[in-house]
Amino acid sequence: MALAAAAVAGAAIGMLLAPEKGTDLQKKLKDEANRWIDEVKKLVNTGRELKANVEDEMDEIKSNLNPIEN
Repeated sequence: MALAAAAVAGAAIGMLLAPEKGTDLQKKLKDEANRWIDEVKKLVNTGRELKANVEDEMDEIKSNLNPIEN
């Protein structure tokens, strides 16, 4: 997350220093921010799916261990 935030900040600074009209710059910044937001959402969803898969696997392992313990 920190790396993504640093990349966004770097891109924003680079765009701010570029000689462009204000409206063009605003559009570029908005588009770039939306792209990064989409990427973060994808990463969060991937993390949630991974967590759910790990929990399912752990439940299966626990259920297979219970008969051994009894």
